[in-house]
Amino acid sequence: MSTIYVDLDNYLIDEKLIKLVPESLVRRYQLMPLFKIDDTLTLAMADPNNIFALDEVRLKTGCEVEAVVSTDIQVKTAINRYYGVKGSIKDIIEGFVEEASKPSGVKEAPAIKLLNLIMGQAIRDGASDIHLEPDEHSLRTRYRIDGLLHEVSSIPKDLQSAIISRVKVMGNMDISETRTPQDGRSQIKMEDKDIELRISSFPTIYGENLVLRILDQTAASKGLEDMGFSPKTLKNYKIIIRRPHGIILITGPTGSGKTTTLYASLNAINSPEKNIITIEDPVEYRLNLIRQTQINPKANITFASAIRSILRQDPDVIMVGEIRDLETAETAIRAASTGHLVFSTLHTNDAPGALTRLMDMGVEPYLTSSSVAGVLAQRLVRTICPKCKESYQPEEQAVKDLGLTRTKDLVFYRGKGCKNCWQTGYKGRTALFEFLVVTDPIRDLILQRASSRMIKDVARKTQGMKTLWKDGIDKILKGITTIDEINKATFGDES
Repeated sequence: MSTIYVDLDNYLIDEKLIKLVPESLVRRYQLMPLFKIDDTLTLAMADPNNIFALDEVRLKTGCEVEAVVSTDIQVKTAINRYYGVKGSIKDIIEGFVEEASKPSGVKEAPAIKLLNLIMGQAIRDGASDIHLEPDEHSLRTRYRIDGLLHEVSSIPKDLQSAIISRVKVMGNMDISETRTPQDGRSQIKMEDKDIELRISSFPTIYGENLVLRILDQTAASKGLEDMGFSPKTLKNYKIIIRRPHGIILITGPTGSGKTTTLYASLNAINSPEKNIITIEDPVEYRLNLIRQTQINPKANITFASAIRSILRQDPDVIMVGEIRDLETAETAIRAASTGHLVFSTLHTNDAPGALTRLMDMGVEPYLTSSSVAGVLAQRLVRTICPKCKESYQPEEQAVKDLGLTRTKDLVFYRGKGCKNCWQTGYKGRTALFEFLVVTDPIRDLILQRASSRMIKDVARKTQGMKTLWKDGIDKILKGITTIDEINKATFGDES
């Protein structure tokens, strides 16, 4: 028997082979069809000496069969990727239908199996959220992967109540209350990962809608080098975050990865010699050596009131989840002006817009100019799937729209779409960055109440600030992402 080893993580499998070998055989014997040459089918197996498996595949397919070696984990991952979760869900649902005439208690077992399967598949696929959405005749399941929702399955209405109750029990929520929204949390270990779930329920006309936010605790250890910074921007940002005092703002819309960047920044400067305290809403990840607090308006713990209390805790660094109002802004500025380094976020479209936003809130220009050290704007874009990545020659107009000149060496990339990326051509995300350092010329403009456009123009001329758009073009040229993604993230604004 062959002892050739195949790395399935870097192998693209033909869709025709998936249809050739039944899923029941693949899952029973933990094998994966790789390729077919003439009448010989090659399989990847953790145990290539399983003659019973080879004989049954030979009978079912009518092909001669050869086996190569892969790891058990890679085989399981490939099966789940190419055969997906729908087949397993169907098996469980069929089992439930067969038991339908038995006492109602039997619904609990398939509901638990089905929920575990849905969560496990979501984690394997890198989903950030699981949506369980009641319709008139079914319970629809969708995953949010790389920012987009994908429908996974439609579950019979008879299982809806059991599944929703199971999720609410996991989240320590009131299962008897179905008419008001609830929030819950749960910690589980799945796929060898420690996962925290944030659970939200919301009543609809067809039952409670549930969203499970998946928080992989390994994400809390992400470094700044993993975020997608250009070398120059990363170097400048690292210099600023090591300042002893001042405010560093991270800005962008909801879902642009601001919290991840905040945590990576704190990890970069964290040490036993520093006292770092955060106030967040909510606390998403646990960080070593860092004291973390969640706001609680009922207990009078708001961003502003918490900062005042934190200042009595002898902090070196303070992280404020978001500056939402004038009181929080002024309190954060007061902390920065008394010798503390403060990190926070704002919702603005670009880095210069954060400075004018503070003034719009009512912060005096002299306070903004003296306290803000730097502003980092960011957006998330999907990255091209490495399994189906291909090069192509862009159209002339597309090249002109990017402000580039067509040359023989100008090559763009895109994904064709495959099982690995849900046929989207994208797998994973990276960030675009625009980093503004508040230098003397920028301070002068703030004191003059200059517009964000003027601040941006000066920043580009005096410090070579790379805009979100320019950072996106660089990532297109490096084959990281596509024109469509950059246009969506930056609205095609090259300014």
